Amino acid sequence: MAPPLLPQSSDRLPPALYPPAPTAVYEPHRAGVFGLPAVPVSAGEARRSVRELLEGWGVTPDVREDALLITSELVTNALTHTTTEWIVCRLHLTGQRLRIEVEDQNRGSAQPARRRPGPDDQNGRGLMLVGMLSSDWGVDETPQRSGRVVWAELPSEGRETAEPAPPTA
Repeated sequence: MAPPLLPQSSDRLPPALYPPAPTAVYEPHRAGVFGLPAVPVSAGEARRSVRELLEGWGVTPDVREDALLITSELVTNALTHTTTEWIVCRLHLTGQRLRIEVEDQNRGSAQPARRRPGPDDQNGRGLMLVGMLSSDWGVDETPQRSGRVVWAELPSEGRETAEPAPPTA
């Protein structure tokens, strides 16, 4: 037995002529993760790995350079201020945001914090740079409380640069 035929309304278009329903804008998510031993050469290895990931993802050169500097500072802090044996780096690119995470084993006593170094101090500017280059940054404990994650986010399209202040007399 054939299915019943439905009456066709003269004011309706056949289904094939309806415009397609709008779909949500697809924003690709890319992620990369790599581990490193807690040795001084790992900062350079982290920069190389981040550069390769971001180039493969088509991230603009300006954002790549900011991300490399942020990664370098976060890895160096983990190496300098903790007694961790390993470091895990994670990158997440979602839509307009790039998130960089550096996880250590949290064996240091102090939490990462911005300092106010004097003009002759040779250290203490890393997190100032991270704060200047990123739109946000912070510190979280790992879910198992076996370590901490220092993270920074930046726009994947590059940051807006402020116009320079006019010279003062």
